[in-house]
Amino acid sequence: MYNNFIFCILLFFISQSLFSQERKTLEEKKNLIAERRDENIVIDGNLDELNWSKATIADEFYTFEPDNGNIAQNDLRTEVKVLYDNNALYIGAILYDNEPSKILKEFTERDKTGIADSFGVFINGYNDGQQDFQFYVTASNGQADCNFTSQDGEDYSWDAIWESKTKITDKGWVVEIRIPYAALRFPKADVQTWGINFFREIRRNRQKYTWSHIDNNINSFSQQAGILKGIKNISPPTRLFLIPYASSYYNSNKKEGSELTFKGGLDIKYGINDAFTLDAILIPDFGQTKFDNVELNLGPFEQQFNENRPFFTEGTDLFSKGDLLYTRRIGASPKFRPELTDDETIDNFPSTTNLLNALKVSGRNNDGLGIGFLNAITEKTDVTVRNTINGNTKQETVSPLTNYNVTVLDQRFNKNSSVTFINTNVTRDGKYRDANVSGIIFDLNTKKNTFNLSGKANLSNTFDTKNKNGLESSLSIGETSGKFRFGLGGEYVSKDFDKNDLGIIFQTNYYSYFSNASYRILSPTKIFNSFNIGIYSYMEHNNVTSEIQQNNFSIDINTTSKDNHYVGFGYRIKPFERYDYYEPRKEGKFLIIPTLQSYWLGLSSNYNYKFALDLNFSNLFYNQEDRYDLDISIRPRYRFNDRFSLIYEFNPSSQKNNIGYIDYLSTTNETIIAQRDRNTLDNNLTSKFSINSRMNFNLSIRHYWSIAENNKFFTLQENGRLLEKTDYTANKNSNFSTWNLDFSYSWWFAPGSQATVLYRNNAANFTSDIDNDFSNNFDTLLNDNLSHTFSVSIRYFIDYNQAKSWFKKA
Repeated sequence: MYNNFIFCILLFFISQSLFSQERKTLEEKKNLIAERRDENIVIDGNLDELNWSKATIADEFYTFEPDNGNIAQNDLRTEVKVLYDNNALYIGAILYDNEPSKILKEFTERDKTGIADSFGVFINGYNDGQQDFQFYVTASNGQADCNFTSQDGEDYSWDAIWESKTKITDKGWVVEIRIPYAALRFPKADVQTWGINFFREIRRNRQKYTWSHIDNNINSFSQQAGILKGIKNISPPTRLFLIPYASSYYNSNKKEGSELTFKGGLDIKYGINDAFTLDAILIPDFGQTKFDNVELNLGPFEQQFNENRPFFTEGTDLFSKGDLLYTRRIGASPKFRPELTDDETIDNFPSTTNLLNALKVSGRNNDGLGIGFLNAITEKTDVTVRNTINGNTKQETVSPLTNYNVTVLDQRFNKNSSVTFINTNVTRDGKYRDANVSGIIFDLNTKKNTFNLSGKANLSNTFDTKNKNGLESSLSIGETSGKFRFGLGGEYVSKDFDKNDLGIIFQTNYYSYFSNASYRILSPTKIFNSFNIGIYSYMEHNNVTSEIQQNNFSIDINTTSKDNHYVGFGYRIKPFERYDYYEPRKEGKFLIIPTLQSYWLGLSSNYNYKFALDLNFSNLFYNQEDRYDLDISIRPRYRFNDRFSLIYEFNPSSQKNNIGYIDYLSTTNETIIAQRDRNTLDNNLTSKFSINSRMNFNLSIRHYWSIAENNKFFTLQENGRLLEKTDYTANKNSNFSTWNLDFSYSWWFAPGSQATVLYRNNAANFTSDIDNDFSNNFDTLLNDNLSHTFSVSIRYFIDYNQAKSWFKKA
């Protein structure tokens, strides 16, 4: 009966999408004709070439937010023109402003628009309503670009090579842009029909406009774009780009002395055709990537980190389907540890494995089929095992030669729906664990984008001492338009489902179900620019015992005032005890977590002001004597001028009488649970100074200090309750602190070419001795552990077509 019900729902949505799709025709949408240029266009922000005067004008912009659907007033109108040739698209825009002296123009680094007016062009070469390449230019001539998909939103890690220039005038400001076809994806056809939209933000009043009206009553953005016609018989040049790099590192610390190293390598980008691109890195260098925000982790699960390596963040929208890929697995700390006797030790266990090379191929054909292929290889890694009695040493492998692979097939249809197949595979040399995960993901929307049905089914196979198979599946349905919206769904994960070789998952062996309902205003009121209230529920049960593993009922309210100040608050309750099968760290055991309730409050003032403040406060109360969690975040920011700004974040938190695993006594088969007080201070300072939109100094400092002091110990009983244990005396306290400082200078000296100078120092310290004196801990952290790195890196972008002309001239 249940299967028949699901089948009927699927059949309804598929039939709605495939056979009843009543979308706007090309004639109903706004249309713009691109004109072929026949003279040289200089990107200087002047629009003084004759071709610009002949081009068709796109005007009559609509307000996008906060008020939606009104025609922009005449003295704030925008006029856009488009030209093209065999190599690139050219966009010229005049943005009128009745008060040009008030145009905001903060200088920022790439991909940050800051406090500045901006103009954007959104291009969908397949006109399939599901993916835009978005290019933004600020009034200070800053650039930002992103890959936008209907399922995942904006991805600013994607970077393209393009040119822009802006100019402030007595009537407003002017934008001139050149976007090479290499930055876009489109089908091979004599006549092109692209989706296009233009965007403008007047920052001083936080008013946003679009050329093609975006109705915020409908949960769709790219589907409501206009149409670009007129591009005919183009012959794009070969898309082959070489990006060689050279870098040097000087490392120094008290314990290991100093070392000077040099690195060199090459990135390759090759356009297999107009739609598909190959990216490869040979001898990669990730030494200047952002540091990780490491924390004291007392829980049963690993800490998850953001991906900061460019190759694994750029253009990865296809590979993120189904949530099966966690790229930090590639090159991570070795997974295997050798068995040691009581007399053996490993002095230096590596924190990473060396990435030998990586490549990815991605694109989409004329029928909307997206194909992605990612492959990476890490080298064999050994450690030295030393006998502490006789000093003998031996080599043991902790990570064999390993191949990581991801393959994706993603079929889009009807401009708002997709079905995806994805496979991840990890193959290790020798008699080590191999793993394979395959998944089907679907995202279906009705003809008017009013309802959504989405889900997935992932199957895992691991090959170790024995084979294991597991299943992860989910299904959800929701209304996605109007003031009132709702959603409901469920998930099932079997005990043996495992995607941790190339993905990340914390809990298995459960089934869950959820529901939500929300109300929002679609137009500003006398008090609010935006207002949203949501009610949410979630229940999770163990597959075997059906005991409640998780439960949550909450209400959240988020608002923006007429002055663009944000206020949000919420309340949460977990009215049922939870059975935690992971905290005991022992198969078959569980710890019962008491009921709780909490509330939160968030405030954020308008960033347009030179001084702005973010404040977040949350308080959580357990149904247990004197047990609570308190978290405060205070983040003032000050913009001294358009070039210099400073942001400081002070984040203290406290956990009173926290309960958690501390030890296991094998002799008595006892799991020891501690009651502890934990206090944390997290201080962050970031600052930037921009010489111009291409030269930036950046400073990032983080000091993190967390202590956990145990005050009582308990034995975990078979029923999940605790029995006080007074004869346990081991010192299992934690005193952990880290320090990171990055000071860098970055110069984009040519399109796609960058020079970076970085000074970094960092330190970490862990001890079981508790010292609550801030000064003592800070001195110990820096005096004994500080490491210094000074590095210089230069990356140079070479276009194969330009290189040919160099050789011809030579």
